[in-house]
Amino acid sequence: MKHRIGFNALSRNAAHRKAMKRNMVTSLFRYERIETTKAKALEVRRMAEKMITRAKNDSVHNRRQIARDISDKAVLNKLFTEIAPLFTERNGGYTRVLKTGNRLGDAAEMVILELVEKPVKKETKKKAAKKD
Repeated sequence: MKHRIGFNALSRNAAHRKAMKRNMVTSLFRYERIETTKAKALEVRRMAEKMITRAKNDSVHNRRQIARDISDKAVLNKLFTEIAPLFTERNGGYTRVLKTGNRLGDAAEMVILELVEKPVKKETKKKAAKKD
């Protein structure tokens, strides 16, 4: 009997599942949206929501806890400096899942997992090269 199974194993062993979720969460924070299957998106969403909640309080302990799963320092800094401040007034619900239809090869239900708030891109003004 499979009573009280609290997560989807995604037909993978524990190490593969953990590595895949870490990679997908890192990609989500790097690109602000990813396209994947519905089952994977729902599992990654749980992990991402917990990370954003923890990142709202920028402390050494919280950075180290999240750094266990996000090995890319640039993405880790982006999470704490750009993404988490957008959600200071929001108590959860930081991501949304948009259905995009079924994949052609195996008819798997595909979705887009994205952040509800988008970080504002800093516009860099290019100086025109003067020719004398």
